[in-house]
Parts: sequence; C-alpha cells; structure tokens
Amino acid sequence: MVTRMVDSQLNLEIPDSRGPKRYLLWMTARQRRRVALDTVLVSGQMVGLALMPYLLARTIDDGLGDGDSATSGALLGWVAALLGVGVLNAWLGVLRHRTMTRIRMDAIYRTVHAVVAHAMRLGAALPRRVTVGEAVTIGFGDAGVIATVLAVIGPAIGAVCAYAVVAGLMWTVSPPLAAVVLLCVPLLGALVGPLLRRLQAVEATYREGQGALAARIGDLVGGLRVLNGLGGKAVFASRYRESSRALREEGYRVGAVTSWIGALGVGLPTLFLAVVMWLAARMAAQGDITVGELVAVYGYAAVLVVPVSSLIDVGHDYARGLVAVGRVVRFLRLAPDGPAPAGRAEAPAAEPPAGPAVLHDPDSGVTLAPGALTALVSARPAESAAVVERLGRFTGSAATWGGVRLDALAPERVRARILLADNEADLFAGTLRDVVAGARDADPAAVSAALAAAMARDIVDALPHGLDSRIEAQGRNLSGGQRQRLRLARALRADPEVLLAVEPTSAVDAHTEAALADGLRAARAGRTTAVTTSSPLLLDRADTVHFLVAGRVVATGDHRGLLAEHPDYRRLVAREADAPREADAPRDAAAQAPATPETVR
Repeated sequence: MVTRMVDSQLNLEIPDSRGPKRYLLWMTARQRRRVALDTVLVSGQMVGLALMPYLLARTIDDGLGDGDSATSGALLGWVAALLGVGVLNAWLGVLRHRTMTRIRMDAIYRTVHAVVAHAMRLGAALPRRVTVGEAVTIGFGDAGVIATVLAVIGPAIGAVCAYAVVAGLMWTVSPPLAAVVLLCVPLLGALVGPLLRRLQAVEATYREGQGALAARIGDLVGGLRVLNGLGGKAVFASRYRESSRALREEGYRVGAVTSWIGALGVGLPTLFLAVVMWLAARMAAQGDITVGELVAVYGYAAVLVVPVSSLIDVGHDYARGLVAVGRVVRFLRLAPDGPAPAGRAEAPAAEPPAGPAVLHDPDSGVTLAPGALTALVSARPAESAAVVERLGRFTGSAATWGGVRLDALAPERVRARILLADNEADLFAGTLRDVVAGARDADPAAVSAALAAAMARDIVDALPHGLDSRIEAQGRNLSGGQRQRLRLARALRADPEVLLAVEPTSAVDAHTEAALADGLRAARAGRTTAVTTSSPLLLDRADTVHFLVAGRVVATGDHRGLLAEHPDYRRLVAREADAPREADAPRDAAAQAPATPETVR
C-alpha cells in the first residue's frame, strides 16, 4: 500500500525525502504501471534479440539441406519466424520509446513541482538557506538526471532477462560456453564497479561547484550596476574566471571517469565476444558443435553485448542519479528553523486570535500594541530585523499573538494577517499597476492611494505609460529609492492587519522621508504597524519606540522622552540625524528622472 501525503495549501503530493533511495522508490511508485510496462516491453525486445541467433541456427541446420520439399518448407518456416520476430522487436521498440519518454517527462515535472512547492513553503527563509543558482540547478539540471534513472529500470531488468535466456540457449549448445558467459559478466561488473563509485564522488563535487557558479552569475547580473559604480566589475569577473577554471578542471575529472566507463562499456563486451568466439571456433573445428550452432554462438555472444553494455550504462546513470537525488532530497528537507525531521508533521491545530491582538516577542521583550505605530531602534539593524522576523513567524521563537504561540499556528493563517515587508523583497515583472496591487484587486484608485502614501507618485509620472508601464523583474529599470518606495506601496495596498516594515526609508532623501513618515502613519491609522528604523523623522511619528541593545529592549517610550532620558539613544539618533543625506541623493535623483532601461546601466 502506497501512502500519499498531500500539502493541504498547494494540493500537491509531498515526496518521500527521507533519503535518495526512498525518493527514487517514491518516484517509481507514482508511475509503477508505466515502469512495469516499460520493463515488459524492453524485456520482450531483448529476449527477441536473443532468440534471433537460435532461429538463424535452425534455419541453417534444418533449412539448408538436399533441397527436397521438406527442407524447403522448413527453410520458409524458419525465415518466416525470423521475419516475425524482427517485426515484433521493431514494434516493441516503438512502444518502448514512447513509454520511456513518458516516464522521463513525468519524473522531470514531478521533481520540478516538488522543488517549486517546497520553495513556496520555505518562503522568506529560502534565500537564507539556498542560493538562486543552486535552486535552479536542482530544479532543472538534477531533475533531468533523476528522470534518466527512472528510465533505466526497464533496461536493467530486460538485460538480466536477456542474459538468462542467452545463458540457457548456450547451455543447450555447450555447457562450457554457457559457464564462460555466466562467469564473464560478473567479472565485467567487478571491473566497472570501482569506476562507478569514483564517478559518484567526482560528480558530487562537480554538481556542487556548478550550483555555486550559477549563484555567482546571478549575483553578477543582479549587482552589475553597483559593481560598475564601485569599479569592482573587473575584480568580480576575475574571481568568476578563477571559479570557472576550477569547475572546468572538475568537469575534466568527471569526463575522464565517464570516458573510461564508456570505453569499458564497449571494449569489455567486445573482448568477451572474442573469447567466446575463439572457444566456439575450436569446438566447431573439433566437431563438437555444428556450423549452425557456431553461427548461433556468435549471434548469442553478439546479442549479449547489448545487455552487458546496458547494465554498464545503468550503473553509470544510477551513480549520477544518486548524486542528483541527494541534492534534491537535501533541498526538500530544508526548513526555516533547520533540517526537517523524517516525514512531514501534521499542520498546527491552534487558532489565531479572532481580532486585533498583542504581538509579543519574549526573546527581545518587544510588544506591539494593536492599532499603534511602533518603532524598533538598534545600533545594529540586523538585531531589530531579527525581532520582526520572529514576530512575522519567519524564524522559530516563542513569540505570541494574543497569547497564542505563532509557531503553533498554520503559516498560511499567519501570512493572511501579518505581512513582513523588507528591502530585499522580490519585485516581479509586470505593469506598475499589477506590481503594486499584488494579490489584491488592481483598482486604480486603491493603487494610486498606496503610491501616494509611499510618496511614489513621481514614479508613475516618470514612466511613459503611467500605471500601465512595464516594470522589469526585481525592478531593474528603477533606481534604488524607487524600488524601496514601490515595495512599501505594495505593502500598503495589501492593507494587512499587522504590517512589519524593515527600514522603509533608508534609501530616500530627508524631504521625501518626512513626507513618507506622514503618509505611512495616515495610511495605517488604526492598524498595527511596526518599523525598524533609526531615522528621527520616522521615530517622531511613532506612538511607541523600543530601544534595543544586544537584541533586548532597554528602554520604551516616545521619541522625545527617550531623547531626554537615554544618552545612548540620543547619540544613536543624533548620528543618524547628522549623517549626510546627500549620500542618498544620487539614488533618489535617479528616482526623479524618467525610469527607462538605460537606468540599469
């Protein structure tokens, strides 16, 4: 009985990720009828090949004689049998190719679906756990290798069947020749086995390097403008060349082992054929076997080259497949808080609060009151960002919402009401209207209101087609300040019950920041909002400010009270106020100019 586990949110079957072999068994079980049909077809095809020499021997011995009517009839009968087996083999080959193609395509798409679905489950934890290049390599490169493994199950079983049939037919001709066949094939496996283990090792190293290099390409493309501005493009390109050269050397090692396996896959069966034919020729010369049997032995040995080569190829593909499956399984076992246990836990059963409720993070002491604008201040922005990640249920913690632990709630229930917006959030390609609307209705009035609250109306005015202008993936045709305000506008349009915003004004000038702080407060009036910031302009609009040191709250109050009572807070905020905002001006100067593809360069 096959256990089916289905993701309730995505309605996709969850693969068995307890190990590479279990994953392969799971994949095989999903299309067991198709794999069984492929096994029957390829086994019939190989057995048919093995029967051809037997039929040829009967044609020679029974059909070539004195030329009487009986002999002529036998000749026609055996020739008809040869023709029939040949046509049957051709038909089996066509059916087998179609079946094999379906097995491969099904396996590829199942793996891609599993990887994409798990990436969706990981959510914001994905970029921290795996690079983009590695995810792409796993989802597409490894998926093809895994599909190849499933497609060799039939040939492996068919090769064994053909081997047994040939050995049995040769036993009827000569037991010593059959013994040679039975002994030589295991010997060939013993010679190739160490190479397959070596291939598995070098292939694993090569695939890891391939994923890392693909990630570096993504970093290069994504940071091209920054690298140009810093003059670091040449340095990065030099490092990429070095990594590429090292990966090329690993590829040579993989190629060297693969070439030896390929050479042995052809050479050893040929050597085996020569040994068998030498023995058979001597036996024919001594009169121990007939001419027809000599021809049959040659045919048996020649046919046996096919299953022997198939078994070597199966070992080759299986060794490479284990490496690919291992990478996929490791990805599927990733979880936001660490490796997932074997199997899949049941969905949490706790219920979230019915209405607005207090969010509390005991690790830091931060409390978010319902309907209030709360600011988190820290000399280390990563510490305050870690607090909102815990409050948004993106990292494991004892954080509570209305007294209920967040990790006891189903993630989709939390995501529907709590939104974490940071400056690294993805911007998908599409029209400006659709980018801002996100999953909500792309109502022009609502989209315009969100853009106005985020001080992003100038983006609409600068683009040639307004809200219908095309935004490239990750906002590559926008400046840094434009992208930041667009992300905030998208978060405001989503209008979540709780909004957690990470440094929402870090890339804008002081004038825009002041207007944005007012717009944020007005847009979120009566809704729970938390921002991480050290900007005096934004802190002055907050209802409550938590001052964090080493990740813990050391003071709570309003901005002006903390300025008067806490020197450390005053020094931190004063440093922010005195920081030259001109450093941000070039970035937002680009935001005031028309946004075109040239902006990227």
